[in-house]
Amino acid sequence: MTTSPIKIYIPRDAAALSVGAERVAKSIADEAKKRGIAIEIIRNGSRGMLWLEPLVEVATANGRVAYGPVTSKDVASLFDAKFYEGGAHALGHGLTEEIPFFKNQERLTFQRVGVIDPLSLDDYIAHGGFAGLKKSLAMSGADIVQTVADSGLRGRGGAGFPTGIKWKTVLNTHDDQKYIVCNADEGDSGTFADRMLMEGDPFTLIEGMIIAGVAVGATKGYVYLRSEYPNAHKIFGEAIQIAKKAGWLGKSVNGSGKAFDLEVRLGAGAYICGEETSLLESLEGKRAIVRAKPPLPAIKGLFGKPTIINNVMSLATVPWIMANGAKTYADYGMGRSRGTLPIQLAGNIKRGGLIEKAFGVTLKNVIEIYGGGTASGRPFRAVQVGGPLGAYFPSSLLDTPLDYEAMAAKKGMLGHGGIVVFDDRIDLARQARFAFEFCAKESCGKCTPCRIGAVRGQETMDQVIAGETAKIDLVKDLCTLMTDASLCAMGGLTPIPVISALDHFPEDFKPATRLAAE
Repeated sequence: MTTSPIKIYIPRDAAALSVGAERVAKSIADEAKKRGIAIEIIRNGSRGMLWLEPLVEVATANGRVAYGPVTSKDVASLFDAKFYEGGAHALGHGLTEEIPFFKNQERLTFQRVGVIDPLSLDDYIAHGGFAGLKKSLAMSGADIVQTVADSGLRGRGGAGFPTGIKWKTVLNTHDDQKYIVCNADEGDSGTFADRMLMEGDPFTLIEGMIIAGVAVGATKGYVYLRSEYPNAHKIFGEAIQIAKKAGWLGKSVNGSGKAFDLEVRLGAGAYICGEETSLLESLEGKRAIVRAKPPLPAIKGLFGKPTIINNVMSLATVPWIMANGAKTYADYGMGRSRGTLPIQLAGNIKRGGLIEKAFGVTLKNVIEIYGGGTASGRPFRAVQVGGPLGAYFPSSLLDTPLDYEAMAAKKGMLGHGGIVVFDDRIDLARQARFAFEFCAKESCGKCTPCRIGAVRGQETMDQVIAGETAKIDLVKDLCTLMTDASLCAMGGLTPIPVISALDHFPEDFKPATRLAAE
């Protein structure tokens, strides 16, 4: 009687690779061979506990046991401790599912990330993959769209626009060709959810895009992926080829007679390409300049055809909704923010990583309970939510729920769910200057308020930092102009971090305070 090899999971996620996961995998394979121990190494995605990477998991009768962060130097001692049987070791964390950071989440979109081999179709199907698509293929397009609308799913790219409304518009717009475009140009600071999903469960995104195509009658899809993600590009490209060979993509999706094909296009390396109309211009091979709206992309989008443009998280959530029902999904969350949000915790934080929680969890809970406070051990001072154009919140606002409307009520935004933490050494005047500098560099240049306003804002902030506090009124005037007159959110949102810094941290803009700090 032969025993099955021991399954050992080592992530191929970019975050794990950056801290030596490849070397760890080789060392474990070499050590097992030397000791005559039969193992099978499975390269999974990351569980999202990035401070523990490389996180090595071993399959046992009781579940997977976690060890991390593991280096090549730790491998011999792990084998000595019989980690392959779940043995105790200084790097051991017990059952992965019981680690508090991981256990206290609601994983829907990320249910398979870190669990499966991302390029095994059998593994994907064994863990519920394509169940949503199979249900969708037996439904009318209108019923699929209504299910998505009833779920309350909103865009996860930043605006929070109801996904069902976009889909319904494209469904009801008649044309000979329609497109599904996935915005995977994840450019916000402190965000990595799109990358993690595409590296850890690529078939989920493929399935979501197929469902969207079946729903509105689109036969072609494009994923616009940022060029800085070579690992995601490689894995997702392989997943597409596997799906095509298995008949899930092509002229007849799973023998249904409904066609849908998919390809990846690498981004142009500009932040503005995350804006949907600029993305379309780039996808068409043009310079990435924002389009005026109307017409909306849902009516006249890619190559002038009706187009659904959704973020990775939006499309990747659709399979779960179709498989489990709109009401089940809508039962999570609060107010108009239904379902779950993949939260990315970064910056000066002890336990950074990805957390998927139902809308409504507070910033305080995320930073203190999940994140464990600042990595430096110094007092918390500020947190920026929603990327480089998000507001800076002080400790007095940490009870704010992560909810689109609750954040807007505090003059902030949820964005893509990125949270960047700062300790008491942060200078908010310089952060306000950075917002203008960032916009000046990344603006597409089409509209004057953004193109010129950001440059003038940067210059004026330099004067404020030098001690000319009277110029603060001019900074505020520039912010009003950019908010009211910019063509798109690039210029329109740049004032958010500036005004929040002025409102919540006015002492950083006073010469006496600055001289004492410096």
